[in-house]
Amino acid sequence: MSASVSGTQTPAVRRRYSWRVVDIVVASVIGVASGVVFWLWGQAWPALDSLLSFTPGLSGLLSGGWLFAGVLGGLVIRKPGAALYAEVVAAVVSMLVGTQWGFTTLIWGIVEGLGAELGFAILAYSSWRITGALLSGALAGVAVGILDTNFSSVAAYAFEARTIYFVAAVVSGIVIAGLLSFLITRALAATGALDRFASGRELRTARRGATGAA
Repeated sequence: MSASVSGTQTPAVRRRYSWRVVDIVVASVIGVASGVVFWLWGQAWPALDSLLSFTPGLSGLLSGGWLFAGVLGGLVIRKPGAALYAEVVAAVVSMLVGTQWGFTTLIWGIVEGLGAELGFAILAYSSWRITGALLSGALAGVAVGILDTNFSSVAAYAFEARTIYFVAAVVSGIVIAGLLSFLITRALAATGALDRFASGRELRTARRGATGAA
């Protein structure tokens, strides 16, 4: 009996976790587009950082600008590995275009992507709503907070400033990477651009139900 149940569940499980060609293509597009945004954010960073210099460590609020690719990729594709893949592709594109951080951009991208991926994994890849988005963004923020306060120029800050930076990075991850990515996914789904994904079909079904109820 257990073998029979397992056999009937296998196709569903396979569809849930296996990647289609369209998944790879769209995740890559998200990564490439995000990589360009990463690069632009890096160009704007010195000016933005100076605006926040009145409180040492507050520049951690800018971290989310480099974290959203993983959360967005995970929310759209809804497959294990999507968050990590999108964030790493974005980091590679940003690095190849040219950033002041060079090869370390890739290292940061991998660790940040793992943080975003962990957020979805903790929820067993079953929560793709606001909770999953915020948790993924928060853990991506934790990842960059750990990296920056230990292996970047931020490590030279006083303990209080490093603490402020870490907390600010997590908040930025929650708001920019988490909430903003969730809203972007909803906006894309509303246009019909995600109709080949569960993320698009779910919103369409919900709207039909609301219309029927009305």
